[in-house]
Amino acid sequence: MDPSRPASPQPAVPPAAGPHAGAPRPLLVSAAPGPLQGEVRVPGDKSISHRALMFAALAEGVTRVEGLLEGEDVLRTADAMRALGARVEGLENGSWRVEGRGIGRLQEPADVLDMGNSGTAARLLAGILATHGFTSVMTGDGSLRGRPMRRVTEPLAATGARFASRAGGRLPLCIEGTGEARPVSYRLPVASAQVKSAILLAGLNARGETRVEEPVPTRDHTENMLRHFGAALFVETDAAGGRVIRLQGRPTLSARDVSVPADPSSAAFPLVAALLVPGSEILLRGVGLNPSRTGLFTTLREMGGFLELRDERVEGGEPVGDLLVRAGALRGVDVPAARAPSMIDEYPVLAVACAAAAGTSRLRGLEELRVKESDRLASTVALLERNGAQVRVDGNDMIVEGAGALRGGGTVETRMDHRLAMSAVVLGLAAREPVRVDDTAFIETSFPGFVPLMDSLGADLGREG
Repeated sequence: MDPSRPASPQPAVPPAAGPHAGAPRPLLVSAAPGPLQGEVRVPGDKSISHRALMFAALAEGVTRVEGLLEGEDVLRTADAMRALGARVEGLENGSWRVEGRGIGRLQEPADVLDMGNSGTAARLLAGILATHGFTSVMTGDGSLRGRPMRRVTEPLAATGARFASRAGGRLPLCIEGTGEARPVSYRLPVASAQVKSAILLAGLNARGETRVEEPVPTRDHTENMLRHFGAALFVETDAAGGRVIRLQGRPTLSARDVSVPADPSSAAFPLVAALLVPGSEILLRGVGLNPSRTGLFTTLREMGGFLELRDERVEGGEPVGDLLVRAGALRGVDVPAARAPSMIDEYPVLAVACAAAAGTSRLRGLEELRVKESDRLASTVALLERNGAQVRVDGNDMIVEGAGALRGGGTVETRMDHRLAMSAVVLGLAAREPVRVDDTAFIETSFPGFVPLMDSLGADLGREG
């Protein structure tokens, strides 16, 4: 890197800042004092927010983004795109303005790119950086530095980029990008929207056609947004239900405004809480309904949960709608492995619902949970066991013996995992005995304002444990 380059603008969240930099925020969660009631909109979809900033930075012209998730994970992406030369501004009315650089025109960053806790940001950005002819370095917090990156760097190396990392392919990661990238043809060995997206993002600056085969379809926000910004992208479905995505390299992406729907993964937490707390009825407004993200809704309906869609519509190329949720008894469920990609982030809170249901639930094909912010499979098992539930792991399946009620009474180690922390809060709201959550600071990475939002519905949180 050239030390003579001018410094990048100051980031919105300095590397030393953020919820994980200070003392832990414990929380003691007792049963909700009454039914949860009201209408709320959860923050914007995290997956789409990351992509909106990245694609806007790669487009020519000015993109306006509405509904962006302003959690730390996404702010790290905003900082990274600034460091790479795009103009990224948060406006007073909650909108964001991005003046893009165009394909292949990003600049070498003057400093290390700190991605905080965000695996999505790190893996997708690796794809962009791999096909720009400069050297860059990415790091993250303690959790992100423990997560594997080799699943991304191995296919990206076929472009001509070179990578150096810690043992096991872990951050910090040095990327020596190539300005003459080769297109990649790659078949995903495991279902991963992050790996698929990294390869497609690399393919934007490669001459020729980039091709990705996914035997099991994953969330398709990248494909939708590529089309939205004007890329030539084609998707074919094979006889077995898999997909082949083909992208023509070196397109001209043109600035297009983006409206970010409410995040269905964030909606999962008030949704499950409302199903479990007796007498509850809530309306979740403007929730994203992309079919690649609604596996939890399907599963909860199979369990007997009352979920009613209202005012379905399309905003910014993504289907959205309002979701009415009403409390009621749940029954055990057998969730097929093929559904895992459409609800991979929701399994911890689904496991809580299964523990409160009547009968046995089997959640299949959860190997991807082992490489999330924590080993979410092990962490979810510990969450349930410490609060009186019977649960075991059989290979890559989780089996939960539902007791028709939740006992609680345990202390949950969140292990720097925001979704585990929120799942523990949901469990506490429906349990007989209070649940102590060791740290809720990381919730801010994906769901800023989670505790006030839950309190607005009647949860009565906010008591330090």
